[in-house]
Amino acid sequence: MTAQRLYIGGEWVEPAAGHYEVVNPADESVVGLAPEASRAQVEDAARAAAQAFEGWSRTAPEERAAVLDRAADTMQREYEPWAALARAETGAPTGIARAMQVGVGVSRFRRYAKGALEPVERGLPPQVTAAGPMGRASILGALEVRQPVGVVTCITSYNNPWANPAGKVAPALAMGNTVVVKPAPQDPLSVFKMAEALHEAGAPAGVVNVVCGASVEVGEAAVDSPYVDMVSFTGSTGVGQRIAEVCGRSMKRQLMELGGKGAAIVFEDADLDAAVMGIGTTFSFYSGQICTAPTRVIAHRAVYEQLIEKLTGYLAFMKVGDPAVAGTVVGPVISAAHRDRVESYVELGRKEGARIAYGGERPVVGDGRGFYVAPTLLVDCTNDMRVVREEIFGPVVVVVPFDGDGDGDGGEDEAVALANDSDFGLLSYVWSGDAARAFRVARRLRAGGVGVNTIGRNMEAPFGGFKRSGVGRDVGSYALHAYSETQSIVWAG
Repeated sequence: MTAQRLYIGGEWVEPAAGHYEVVNPADESVVGLAPEASRAQVEDAARAAAQAFEGWSRTAPEERAAVLDRAADTMQREYEPWAALARAETGAPTGIARAMQVGVGVSRFRRYAKGALEPVERGLPPQVTAAGPMGRASILGALEVRQPVGVVTCITSYNNPWANPAGKVAPALAMGNTVVVKPAPQDPLSVFKMAEALHEAGAPAGVVNVVCGASVEVGEAAVDSPYVDMVSFTGSTGVGQRIAEVCGRSMKRQLMELGGKGAAIVFEDADLDAAVMGIGTTFSFYSGQICTAPTRVIAHRAVYEQLIEKLTGYLAFMKVGDPAVAGTVVGPVISAAHRDRVESYVELGRKEGARIAYGGERPVVGDGRGFYVAPTLLVDCTNDMRVVREEIFGPVVVVVPFDGDGDGDGGEDEAVALANDSDFGLLSYVWSGDAARAFRVARRLRAGGVGVNTIGRNMEAPFGGFKRSGVGRDVGSYALHAYSETQSIVWAG
């Protein structure tokens, strides 16, 4: 079994603190050995990135674009073995590992190869100034210039070890930044493959560095290093808050994609089959381990029972099983600890008064090994329940009814109030046959994004959250802006 090395300053380096096992969530076998970096090695990586910044930031955009394109070529060439590794590390079904992990990684590198060529300068209207204490009358020209931030620490989530790192690394490099990548400890091996692709593509030494470790110290060192200018983090709100506190001490820039508890409002005139297909992705997509999932359904009383019936019927056809087996829809969650956490929430919901309409029992797959959770539907919920208010991050959907009687607006005010009564505000959803109402309600939701009769995302639209769901926006050209500082240059004409 290969023991992975760290990638620091353009070289593959033995980890000072040894290795630890990466476990396949599907069968608990060992996928590989991940490196455990020391704090000193993380500091070496940040220093290497700082030393490489001046040269990389001054390279021609065409050169940066070529490196990203060549890296995408390598990912495409190694598509099948790297997708198999992603499946083994994450427990994602084969189709998800191929299309939504490695496939999205490739497409994001292609997108930001083009992004490297986007203009970074914008001329502003000239300003005429009268003579005064500051000097003679003049016409002042101005130019807005986007400059790279510097060294960016990218701390990535375990649910997608390809799309998430690619969405940070590719735009950061395209803008001329250098990076220190600290992948999630549960599935870091795929991120080292991304480093291999960039190494083969000719990324100069120090431009990309990957450090890893199960110890909290590794992540802390990647955040508090004096060489680091910005931290881009995807993960839980609690960890994000701690990172923000550290960043605040030295005014490091931040991009935070944190937790979610997506509200899905279903009005009485909604296409229920379409709503069920959308809500059902919570169960099938990454086994609910995705912050954008519509996990909190707010259903009009007129269609409440029918919606529950349709969701229950939908769940009955979802195959839970080994992600390597054809036909599997729901694979395992990432670890035994997370499985236990999700199951504890289901039990908590029952104690709080929710009714388990489907699921609730641990499924047995194969010989009983693996970290499987039954897709679960909790109904008759109220907004004060913890299962409604807290992010479960598993294949669990809660349903809260609303009446909408007597207020003259079909329940819009009540539905919006329930949806907005949350600490989170990442993505929410509205299903209604009345497009005008759906868009009207969408504008009232305190969420960074709203899907109207769809769970689909436009990958050029800004992505990020309100409230405790994050800080900043990325995706598309917004990611290029996120990894840049705006500078103004003024001159007298």
